[in-house]
Amino acid sequence: MPPAAPRDPAPTGDPAPAAVAIYAAGHDDLVLAGAEAVELVTQLLDEAGINYLTVSGRTKSVASFAEKAVRTVDGVRLYTDPLREIGDQLGVRVITYVRDDVTAVAELLADQVVVNDDRDLGRETASEGRFGYASRHLQIALDAARVGQPAYAHLVGRNVQVQIRTVLQHAWAEFEHDIRYKGTVPAEHAHDFDRRFTLAAGLLELADLEFATIRDRLRGPLTAGESLEPVRHDDDPRLDPRELAAFLAGQYADAGWSRADHYDWVSGLLLELGITSLDELGEVLRATDETLISERMDYRYPPGAVRRLDDALLATYGTTYVDLHGNSNRVAALHTRLDKLRGDAP
Repeated sequence: MPPAAPRDPAPTGDPAPAAVAIYAAGHDDLVLAGAEAVELVTQLLDEAGINYLTVSGRTKSVASFAEKAVRTVDGVRLYTDPLREIGDQLGVRVITYVRDDVTAVAELLADQVVVNDDRDLGRETASEGRFGYASRHLQIALDAARVGQPAYAHLVGRNVQVQIRTVLQHAWAEFEHDIRYKGTVPAEHAHDFDRRFTLAAGLLELADLEFATIRDRLRGPLTAGESLEPVRHDDDPRLDPRELAAFLAGQYADAGWSRADHYDWVSGLLLELGITSLDELGEVLRATDETLISERMDYRYPPGAVRRLDDALLATYGTTYVDLHGNSNRVAALHTRLDKLRGDAP
């Protein structure tokens, strides 16, 4: 009797095993690509001066990819080409403080890289007349200008899913996922839990709106007679970052807040320029043409207050500003922006 033929590891035509094998073989490179994606998004946010809480990333594990590759609905595979159709192999998550910043991040990415897909899951939930999961999901890829840069060598040809949420949306999503997907909700209590999760989502949406209102109310010029000078608590010659933040909120009332550490950073640049008081800074900014700067920069996203100041100082001091010690890590980017401000950009 001839020996039995070896059995195939999977049914004929099943794309999952081959896809998993390819995914596993390239996983080390994918991890490097994930780190580059986090660095890219972080640099874009910092350069734009957009406020955010955290930027984090993850690369889908081989086991997680394998599990997703064979998922079915009503006995039918979800993915006929897992390598192409599973879009969250590389993930970056941006957590902001308020919903306006979610929009700002999405607009920034649309301006700076290629956005292949943009889904507002919170809006989709609301269109169904209910409260629940809220998150902005973008599928991005490198733009042509960055494809040849060594810093993003492992990202070439790859898509990255970027999730953007407020901190309250993130808290709800994480708690809901932890409860539901660990199977700890007894069947007899499922409807009650659904109601309570919906109630919590509605309350958090209201809280998000209130936080946005609070921030908007805090923006605006200083009241009449209020001193621009900070109260000194130590011998630090720099402008107090908190006082600088309040000043810029009045100077650029339409701009979003920047990260707290960015105010501290730009305060150091001002010290290098010899600017140690808000009165001195006010004199410098009064001599700038904000309308021209905005026209030349052609912002496609809402720049943060520190970015607006950064561009004003660049327009005023030119290469002197570029050459400051605190700018040593972004000389090339500043020269590109300086060309735009001078009208020399192609």
